[in-house]
Amino acid sequence: QVALVESGGGLVQPGGSLGLICAASGSIDIFDTLGWFRQAPGKQRDLVAFTSRSSGTRYVDSVKGRFTISRDNTKNTMSLQMNDLKPEDTAVYYCYGDPFVGGRSWGQGTQVTVSS
Repeated sequence: QVALVESGGGLVQPGGSLGLICAASGSIDIFDTLGWFRQAPGKQRDLVAFTSRSSGTRYVDSVKGRFTISRDNTKNTMSLQMNDLKPEDTAVYYCYGDPFVGGRSWGQGTQVTVSS
């Protein structure tokens, strides 16, 4: 199974930007879908965005126009560029991959805190 590792989280002021990277231990060609969930304290884990070879790219309404997801098959990475961050974006962000065959892979999570 290909392991996924997130990086790029941190503390940012409202209106600021952060870029998250999800790096795979092997080829991401095995994944049909790659995406991001996030989980705020005391809340469930919610889908943020995904990019799929079979069904395109989707964003949750609250991040449309602010977040951009992309994958780089040459570097075996996926990224989430987050602009105009808001306090409600504060959460642990998890990347995931759904392969063409087999079960979902998850990263360990990276903390994003938006605060002044």
